[in-house]
Amino acid sequence: EWLSPDAAPDHWDVIEGQGSLFHPAYAGVTLGLIHGSQPDALVVCHEPVRTHLLGFDYKVPDLRRCIDMNVAAAQLTNPEARVVGISVNTSRMEPTAIDAAIRDIETQTGLPCCDPIRHGVDRILDVLLN
Repeated sequence: EWLSPDAAPDHWDVIEGQGSLFHPAYAGVTLGLIHGSQPDALVVCHEPVRTHLLGFDYKVPDLRRCIDMNVAAAQLTNPEARVVGISVNTSRMEPTAIDAAIRDIETQTGLPCCDPIRHGVDRILDVLLN
């Protein structure tokens, strides 16, 4: 609560959360993090091969809907909040399918997409720096 939103403007505070606005067990925690941190920029995490939320028989929501809902939630406390990229977990994917999946996500969302472990995050950082 002391870090944001009143932190000095000459650096970034990275606030990491695990959960989803769509997950019945974690939605409240995720919403609290989004509202409390008042982010300027969000990176949405996605696992292309996951079909259902862990521990529940709920389908993973459409990525565009997920982006829209997270931005809407974030803009309640920071009207300037926006999604700047998609972080993709490719650990369960065949290596030959990864590049095509990333291209598909970028086409679908218009946002840079990467697996930070495999590719680093330079493409997302470029959005933040420009």
